[in-house]
Amino acid sequence: MPDNPQPVPSVKARHFPPPPPLVEKTPGLWRRTPPALFPSVMGMFGLGLAWRVFALQPGLQPLAPVGEAILGAVLLLYAFSLVAWLSKPLRRPKVVIDELHVLPGRAGMVALVLSLVLSASALRPYAPGLALGLVYLGMVSLFIIGALITWKVGSGPKEGRGVTPVFHLTYVGYILAPQTLIPLGHIEAARVIFWLTMVGAVAIWIASLLQFLRRNPPAPLRPLMAIHVSPAALFASVAVMLGYPLIGAGFALFALVLLVVFAGSLRWLLASGFSPLWGALTFPLAATATASFLALGVAGLWIGAVLLALASGFNLYVAFQVYKSWAKGELGAKTNAAIA
Repeated sequence: MPDNPQPVPSVKARHFPPPPPLVEKTPGLWRRTPPALFPSVMGMFGLGLAWRVFALQPGLQPLAPVGEAILGAVLLLYAFSLVAWLSKPLRRPKVVIDELHVLPGRAGMVALVLSLVLSASALRPYAPGLALGLVYLGMVSLFIIGALITWKVGSGPKEGRGVTPVFHLTYVGYILAPQTLIPLGHIEAARVIFWLTMVGAVAIWIASLLQFLRRNPPAPLRPLMAIHVSPAALFASVAVMLGYPLIGAGFALFALVLLVVFAGSLRWLLASGFSPLWGALTFPLAATATASFLALGVAGLWIGAVLLALASGFNLYVAFQVYKSWAKGELGAKTNAAIA
């Protein structure tokens, strides 16, 4: 071995750049407004409407201002969010198609349209003509969005063609319209919607159950499973309004059974932690409270009151977290919202 070993050459440190930040600075105002805002808006509309129905129960009329105040605030929130999102297609119309590439975008786009129908329910006692116009505008818009989603799913990869809970919003969401149509005297139109959407909901429930038995949905998408409760709760409310109390009671009990099943599976349902998809949990809770008030008599009053108390805290919390994420610039990146 030599007496003077050669020195080990120094190794120059390599530079590894940090990962890109989650918060993106997109140029221009509202260029990445995420549709994921609107499921939580739907939940807040459902909360206000549940409080309105609660206040109609005997002896509870003094609580009427609570529901009206919530609905007024949510109408303003929805109007602001809608203007923010509409700035995207005004810049680049093709952004509407781009929003439908991912499941959160599809759910958000349908929730955006259904919130228009819910706004009609909120406005019906004050502006019935405007409410009727909003209902029909919402149904036409839902048909267009549904056709686009059908095209995207049908032309996409085979593994993406499975049944999802968002199908209920897309193809059964018309059942929201009778809540405004019936009080305004459009009984036959509401009756047609009721029976047609029921066929669609049953088909989606059966297909979803068979698919669930074959494979477990990934943890991040599990909150969407709660959407399965919404059609049952809405069928219960509309059935009572149409004069079918037994059908209404049956659907209300079905909604409660589904709610209990999901409550018992809460750790599985929320395994991935909080995400914007928690907005899908909000409307089913409020809609089931309303269904209990309308369809289950005295027992339903107590059950609905408990659900309404839970929804009053939970829906507000989810909406606050979702809008805080948007304000911080994170929500668009988290949900892969399209950029105008």
